[in-house]
Amino acid sequence: MEPRSYHVLKPANVTEVRSAVAQVVRQHALGWLVAANVIGVGLATLLLWPTAGDRLAPFSYGRWMPLHLNWQLYGWCALPLVGALLVWILVPDHPSVITHARWALGAWSVALGLGGISWLSGVTSGKLFLDWHGWARPVLPLAMVVLWTILGAHAWWRWPQDSRRERGLRWGILGGLLGVPAGLYWAAGRDVYPSVNPHSGGATGAALLGSTLGVIAIFGLLPQWLGAKRSAADNQRQPGVFWGAWLVSVGVWAAIDHGNTSHHEGAQIVGLGVLLLWVPLLIWWWKNHTWSEGAKCWLGAALAWWGLLVVTGWITFLPGVSERLKFTNALVGHAHLAMAGLVTSVNGMILNQLDPTRPMRRGFALWQGAVLVHVVVLSLMGWWERDHAEAFFNGVAWVQVGYTIRWAAGIAMAVASVQMLRETRR
Repeated sequence: MEPRSYHVLKPANVTEVRSAVAQVVRQHALGWLVAANVIGVGLATLLLWPTAGDRLAPFSYGRWMPLHLNWQLYGWCALPLVGALLVWILVPDHPSVITHARWALGAWSVALGLGGISWLSGVTSGKLFLDWHGWARPVLPLAMVVLWTILGAHAWWRWPQDSRRERGLRWGILGGLLGVPAGLYWAAGRDVYPSVNPHSGGATGAALLGSTLGVIAIFGLLPQWLGAKRSAADNQRQPGVFWGAWLVSVGVWAAIDHGNTSHHEGAQIVGLGVLLLWVPLLIWWWKNHTWSEGAKCWLGAALAWWGLLVVTGWITFLPGVSERLKFTNALVGHAHLAMAGLVTSVNGMILNQLDPTRPMRRGFALWQGAVLVHVVVLSLMGWWERDHAEAFFNGVAWVQVGYTIRWAAGIAMAVASVQMLRETRR
């Protein structure tokens, strides 16, 4: 099959096509954010009034939780990045480009819907974020195959008009994504590794550093995918500085111990501390690119959450602090800092940058304020939880007050997400 060459659209028409694709991305991504947030409010309600769960039987707290977690991760957290890839790779003058975007995102959403049916019916692997089990195990990998096929076809059709560098970058990323569907299917199996590993003492500095460097790599590629141009005079040197620092950080990760090693080990603490240097580095990298007006507020919020996440993450890893906060509400608060704070702000930046002509403004302030309250309350509760664990089972007043504030913050976040979706649909 030969690469195709299509007629060249006028710039205005290209903008219209990309705007239409971005609209499809926004509706799918924000739709799953709303759905996951509604489930989250329901879970927060059950924490305040546990007997309310009796009316929902057999759909217990444990059956609703996978929907909240997986719809947030595979729905809201993933789809804006999928959208960035679609806009970056899809051929804008292909006659079926919008249809292809709908197929890719529709297959993904169908998989999430089927997964929800599976988890509510009690069919799950029991492994956090890898709950795909039984008949539902292949559904998301199959959706990923649909997405990859569409992206691969358009990358092939782009071949005649792409430069050598663009071809290498597009096919390099597609090559890296090629094994993801099989990898997800394999990892979801109960026989791969246990959901609770008795031989592990928890997250190590090496594991946390490695996973975060993967996220930083995605952050480094985002300006390229989103069409944000470098703005500084010495822009030719910027990529070398950024990726050189990233390679040095990967070298640090490779040098420290992996596997079952203690967080009391100095090398693990120092290794994870490398991420502190990435607070100013990421700020410098993103600030030296030009962003749309709609993306700027989300960009500023993302960088603020990024700095707070890295600093507090390193502190909570330290001996003594880790033992106090492990398996408490503080850990839940830190997870929301990462997902509801950082990732949601990055996704807001992505969705605005995908379609600069229609900025998303509604819900921003309400979301950011609610997340801050949510994180602070859970962190304070978690700090006292180790010494007062019985209070969380006896309905003590301060625990109920904390959970009530968390519940109200969750409702505010759900309302903000509905505002964002309604603005997109208009």
